[in-house]
Amino acid sequence: MTLSSQPAVAALKATQDDPAGPAIIARALVKKFNGGIKALASVDFSVNPGEIFAYLGRNGSGKTTTVRILTTLASPTSGTASVAGYDVVKAPHEVRLRIGATMQEIGLDPVMTGREHLELSAGLWGLARDNRRKRALELLEFFGLVEHADRPIASYSGGMQRRLDLATAFITEPPILFLDEPTTGRDPQSRRALWGEIQRLRGNGTTVFLTTQYLEEAEALADHVAVLDRGSVVARGSVGALKTEYGTTRVEFRLADSGNMDELRRALNGHEVTPIEGAGAVVVKVPGQDASSVVDIVALVRDTGLSLARVAVREPTMEDVYVELTGTEITVATGTARETS
Repeated sequence: MTLSSQPAVAALKATQDDPAGPAIIARALVKKFNGGIKALASVDFSVNPGEIFAYLGRNGSGKTTTVRILTTLASPTSGTASVAGYDVVKAPHEVRLRIGATMQEIGLDPVMTGREHLELSAGLWGLARDNRRKRALELLEFFGLVEHADRPIASYSGGMQRRLDLATAFITEPPILFLDEPTTGRDPQSRRALWGEIQRLRGNGTTVFLTTQYLEEAEALADHVAVLDRGSVVARGSVGALKTEYGTTRVEFRLADSGNMDELRRALNGHEVTPIEGAGAVVVKVPGQDASSVVDIVALVRDTGLSLARVAVREPTMEDVYVELTGTEITVATGTARETS
């Protein structure tokens, strides 16, 4: 099902004034709290209309603070930000009319049914009674909740509650949707189901600003990524571009006769080689995703005539990129970081 292209609220201008310009812009964005604590330190990025933009970082890196500023729930200490062409400080009402948002904590009344919750939310946006029912049904169908529509929300699974929360944010068909860590704490199955919903929204033309601590989530969903570390954006670009610039391709050579390791090392002289202890194998690191360099290295080894038991190529991941940029690994279960050597 495709949601109607007509806005749910007739008076709502659901497009930005300059459709050719960025949907979201942050320039030199700084946020300080009492005591001089700096949550954001001169953050810069822009988000194109109709894309999924992943804001990637560990807990405490400043992701939620950024979302609160962009959704007009907090004011920056300095710098500027605009959403749908409107300054978040000077025109907060215009911004709010053009966005939907789900925060980390799901705000649903457990005693209400899913249908009642959506109809109430539609009423708060000013829809007439008949239009509330129609809109609620559209959203229940789109998010796969029709068969659960008249059950109390307390009986919903965590994944179903997150989908209902997302549906609520989409009452007015906002052109821009903010999702603050929507899959944190979810099991892999419900996380991937929500990925599908997010991709469907993007297919509907929605701009999605997604904060996440999951590296594979950013890699699977995002058109562009900004990596946030200690309140600063340390890199931004497409997933492919970030892998090329900051990632490393690893080529593993495993010998049929481990006694020839010295000959293998001589053949690879001039390349960064890491032995795999006790395995009769080495790993050669190639910066970025340079396929031609990988082919040349494999050919170099084959030309020695050595008998190879295995050749394996591991392309760079967003984990490689994140570690290279920040010197830390994200511990997925908690979103905390671990220093790397």
